[in-house]
Amino acid sequence: MDKGPNHAKGREIRQRLLGDRAVEQMAKTVYDDPIMEKFGDYAAEAVFGMLWGRPGLDLKTRALICVVSDTATHAWPELKIHLRMARNMGWTEEELSEALLHMGGYVGLPAVREALLVARDLFREMRAEA
Repeated sequence: MDKGPNHAKGREIRQRLLGDRAVEQMAKTVYDDPIMEKFGDYAAEAVFGMLWGRPGLDLKTRALICVVSDTATHAWPELKIHLRMARNMGWTEEELSEALLHMGGYVGLPAVREALLVARDLFREMRAEA
């Protein structure tokens, strides 16, 4: 895929959101074949470069929107990624847990329970990395 004008911007934003270690790990385990490499390039260009790079909301707010969206749609692998981004953008474990609990009245407790389990495991993982 030809890399468009938003590709470099998107890679920079993604790096800032995830951190060097997570980006390197994903390169080895997710984007390590031609099919997924194409997906990664597309995501860098369209999602991170064009959506995350838009004016109007800061990265911290955008990360929380993704956490809420993932929980509502039961996108558990993506939730783990977006919770990491949210923590890296300054949301605390307590704030994210409270945001997830708040959703119980809107998307249902089973979804919130699963989201909290994902959060618990990711927060442990991130504490161990520190």
